[in-house]
Amino acid sequence: MEWRDQGILLTMRRHGETSAIIDVFTQSHGRHAGIVRGGAGRKLAPILQPGAQLDLLWRARLEDHLGSYQVEPLRSRAAAALSGRLALAGLNTVTALLAFCLPEREAHAGLYARTEVLLDLLGQNEVWPLAYLNWELALLDEMGFGLDLTTCAVTGQSDGLIYVSPKSGRAVSAKGAGAWAKRMLPLPPCLRGVGPAPDTEVAQALGTTGYFLMHKLAPVLAGKPLPEARARFVEAFTRTL
Repeated sequence: MEWRDQGILLTMRRHGETSAIIDVFTQSHGRHAGIVRGGAGRKLAPILQPGAQLDLLWRARLEDHLGSYQVEPLRSRAAAALSGRLALAGLNTVTALLAFCLPEREAHAGLYARTEVLLDLLGQNEVWPLAYLNWELALLDEMGFGLDLTTCAVTGQSDGLIYVSPKSGRAVSAKGAGAWAKRMLPLPPCLRGVGPAPDTEVAQALGTTGYFLMHKLAPVLAGKPLPEARARFVEAFTRTL
């Protein structure tokens, strides 16, 4: 068995004295692990950093085997990630969430394309938080927990939408919420792609998407808490406000 693909490195761990096992989000083969001979050595270890864009050749005797990778670097994102605390926290939360959420060997081409674009924006702090928020919405949608923010779940109308139902993930208007308003999640305009999306609004929106990641997605996928990297990113972001 053999295939060639591009991918974004999510995790790397030592295997034996000089090899490494890498987990990569690939364009056509989804999240896919494999052994890199010499991956922990001086030549390859600096290349095998989270977020790195790699050209990959995977080989195995049988399709369900772990297999081995030959890797060639396409571009490193280390410099961008180390440009500031927010950039590093952003890279860590993207790679951690993908490693946590994605099933093995299942292609998600649309999410892959979005992830590549997002990571190429690292270090551009004026645009990255909103781009990341939109990426989280895409991740929820890809995993089957997408939010429906087009019309009110109660009235069916499209105006006055200021809440999200924590149960259904649908938008709710002030009129539709009624006495249940205190139990609703906020729906800032940027979640609907409306308005200038100031950072304070993006931070509020991340609280809403975080609820669905934590209370809907995580229990179904793994029964474990979300990776701490996301909380660290949100903390780093809110400190900039």
